[in-house]
Amino acid sequence: MAKGPRYRVPLKRRRENKTNYHKRRVMVLAKTPRLVIRRSQKYVTLQIIEALPQGDHTLLATTSKKLSEYGWKSPSGNIPAAYLTGVMIGYQAQSKGISEVIPDIGLRRASPGSRVFAVIKGAQDAGLNVPCGKMMPDDLRITGQHIASYAETLMQTAPIEYEQRFSQYISAGIKPQELPTQVEKVKAKIIQQSEKED
Repeated sequence: MAKGPRYRVPLKRRRENKTNYHKRRVMVLAKTPRLVIRRSQKYVTLQIIEALPQGDHTLLATTSKKLSEYGWKSPSGNIPAAYLTGVMIGYQAQSKGISEVIPDIGLRRASPGSRVFAVIKGAQDAGLNVPCGKMMPDDLRITGQHIASYAETLMQTAPIEYEQRFSQYISAGIKPQELPTQVEKVKAKIIQQSEKED
């Protein structure tokens, strides 16, 4: 451990790699709600949070688990699921009168084309103003075409490996080759539901 008269013990959440206080200060001073994006291997969790003097206040929250309510049967941790979750929170935010947010990806490294940016792309497509650079995944990855193409190739060249890699899809009763169609259907249902609520 570092020593010396100038050494200062980092704050607890920084020691635990949970909060970067320099970035957080900049976001709080912006006085705009934050779109907090957190992901695990299986799910994507989103929150729109407002910073208040007494502490953070969560305005909205959703997770990719809720995609099943719109007919989503594929795994909920991939890029298409992240995109659809972004679409979902984008429409929810607008129904609550929120038109602009700033992205908060936490301590994760910003990798171009990752699930984090798929979420931002989804929120933008829903009409939410989310400032972001040119790091979005392309349309083929958003719709899951890359997964469908890989599945088709694998099914023809290595059927056993195909069954192993896509066991979640098969057990759910869907073909990974049909993922782009499923993305379009679920997106249409999200839009339809948001129009009913408006």
